[in-house]
Amino acid sequence: MAIGAKQTSGYLGYLPAIFAEDPQLGRFLLAFEQVLSGLPGSEGEPRRGLEEIIAAIPQLFDPLATPREFLDWLAGWVALGLRADWSDDQQRSFLANIVSLYRRRGTRQNLIELLRIYTGLDPDISEGENTVFQIGDHSTIGVDTQIDGSAPHYFRVTVNIPNPNPATLQRQNQIIRALIDLEKPAHTAYDYFPTHTTMQIGVHSQIGVDTLLGDVAH
Repeated sequence: MAIGAKQTSGYLGYLPAIFAEDPQLGRFLLAFEQVLSGLPGSEGEPRRGLEEIIAAIPQLFDPLATPREFLDWLAGWVALGLRADWSDDQQRSFLANIVSLYRRRGTRQNLIELLRIYTGLDPDISEGENTVFQIGDHSTIGVDTQIDGSAPHYFRVTVNIPNPNPATLQRQNQIIRALIDLEKPAHTAYDYFPTHTTMQIGVHSQIGVDTLLGDVAH
């Protein structure tokens, strides 16, 4: 029933019986009924009453139920952004799980999970070890061997980036470094080592598509 066709407001039923006989009051209350409760089939705005809107507020904080336009706003509550190339389901799944990951913030497993979610890759994080100097095995100072023991509060992040497309490689490296800087304990230092698949004829052999010459840019 359109609001124009309705002659009296249902709110009259909440008033003393004497007021129900006043048609002018019934028409006057129609405007308030439209704003607060909404009227089925009404042509005016708002089509949803304030009561319905307020009752639905908890849905705005539910990543799986919130409207699409609220996802970026909800991501701001957890101080992270959503990747533009993620699907709607990926963005919602990330927001639904991020709070539980924050409970482990600063841990190795938390950083691994975040890097895996954001990049779709499997990072390897290792802490410094007191590696014995061995020619041909552990013999590169500052890479796999430390003089006078390993550096304190130090870790290494290695991520294999298969099929490194130059158009996206730099973006992946920026995301990985930004996440590490955001999530690592403040007193720690790290090195990031991206790796990629070497050239294999018939498998990885297209320069600039799935194979790069030289080192991967950090």
